[in-house]
Amino acid sequence: MARSKARVYTCCALMLLCLVAIIVCIAVLVRRKCPDDTFSSAAVAADSGKCSQIGRDILKQGGSAVDGAIAALLCTSVMNPQSMGIGGGSIFTVMDSSGNVKIINSRETVPATFKSDLLKSCPKTFQMISGSEWIGVPGEIRGYEKAHNLYGKLPWHTLFEPTIKLAREGFPIPPIQGRYIPYINTNLTQPLRKFYTDENGNLLKTHDIVKFEKLADTLETIAKHGANEFYTGNIAKDLIRDIEDAGGTITARDLASYNVTVTDAWAVPLGEYQMYIPPPPAGGIILSLILNVMKGYNLNPASQKTLAYHRLIEAFKFANGLKAHIRDPRFSSEEMAKKFTEESFAEHIRSLISSSETHSPQYYNITPSLDSVGTTHVSVLAEDGSAVSVTSTINHIFGSKVFSPTTGVILNNQLSDFCGRADNIFPGEQPPSSMAPAVLKSQSKTLVIGSTGGSMITTGIASALINHLWFGKSLKEAISAPVLYVDSQNAVKFEPNFDKKVIEALKAMGHKHESAKHFYNVVNAVEKKDGCICAVSDARKLGEAAGY
Repeated sequence: MARSKARVYTCCALMLLCLVAIIVCIAVLVRRKCPDDTFSSAAVAADSGKCSQIGRDILKQGGSAVDGAIAALLCTSVMNPQSMGIGGGSIFTVMDSSGNVKIINSRETVPATFKSDLLKSCPKTFQMISGSEWIGVPGEIRGYEKAHNLYGKLPWHTLFEPTIKLAREGFPIPPIQGRYIPYINTNLTQPLRKFYTDENGNLLKTHDIVKFEKLADTLETIAKHGANEFYTGNIAKDLIRDIEDAGGTITARDLASYNVTVTDAWAVPLGEYQMYIPPPPAGGIILSLILNVMKGYNLNPASQKTLAYHRLIEAFKFANGLKAHIRDPRFSSEEMAKKFTEESFAEHIRSLISSSETHSPQYYNITPSLDSVGTTHVSVLAEDGSAVSVTSTINHIFGSKVFSPTTGVILNNQLSDFCGRADNIFPGEQPPSSMAPAVLKSQSKTLVIGSTGGSMITTGIASALINHLWFGKSLKEAISAPVLYVDSQNAVKFEPNFDKKVIEALKAMGHKHESAKHFYNVVNAVEKKDGCICAVSDARKLGEAAGY
């Protein structure tokens, strides 16, 4: 009897071992099925390969998605300082491993004292706006602090170390940074110009070695002693003195009183997904309107191309008309903005879209405003399924072009975002924004996506999602596909390699067409499906993703 029982136990044990072996084999085989250009565990998509790698390495050390994002952003502040830095602000969309999504908003604010007639000096047409009067109170470092306190795993100082090393030792200027250095060749930006000048008085150029030594000192102090050093410590004193020397109005009290806001994300149904977006003053409602309108047309790979793009242009025009309603919820009604995300509102907009003609700007309730450019975006997906989509900016190229020589910080020109969007502004108010860092989640898939390019952000994300989710393109193909953009004057602009036949057909339908010198739209995304992770950094900014 004992022997028979032993045999039964042995057989059961062997069967169990076989079952485990089969499961392991299946898991290995499934993993082997992942394409060569995908990852099995985690990934980061930033503006540059170096910053994606730094974020990835933080994840491999056991860091959270937030840890990886902060490290990648800090790196970007030296690799693409024309786009973002600790003198600006950011918006995080963070999904934890259980699927809960929060928004951490550290966008800049209006200082207590500012020029009373500031908005009267707004240009009538788009141009790079520089000058100390446009500087908003920076929120970037407070945003990192709040995100790390809520979601961080690695020690705070660990996130700073790779960038401190880069900044102190120096590196060859990347092509994108080099492209924009000539933008500072003016007497109005003497300290910044001096920073980028060699010993012979010539502006640095691509591949020249650049060092951010003062910024390295600043980052090292913040890494050792925390964010308070930037807002109430010696860094704050030095920064305020340099801003005052440049004619700015930000005070020590403005810095000391800066607060980050943490709210729930707004959820918008999108087919099998729930799309999580930041509420105003971010541009999430603009993105949701465009996608809600377009999903009603049941787009698919066989959809008629010209008609699909015509309807997309019309959706963009109506979205432009809503921009005046994006304001800091502490200073305007959030209920009105919430209605713009509802299906019924999208249905109403679709009813106003003709399949054969377009209309004048007044039809779309478009009020004159200014387009904007700039920003950076990082998308991160960690091993535990948590995700971060974060967009950060100093606004225009090199922001206000005000450089703090004592701290190495380049200050934003974020108050210019009120131009054409508000008749008055208030101390403490956050400017309206196009930033729309998003996370899409279904039962089996996660898509982390965001874009840069100022006013092109929402149209860029919408185009990528339409190409990927409905037109059946791979994530890389969807992001690299030529895009179109409707500017604030209702003119349609096409990327140079856009389908010429479609352009002519759209012009025949009455769309106003203008040429664009530059397209600043850059989409960075990470997607997990079927156990594999695809990460794409947009080639428009020569980006490269990294993962493992």
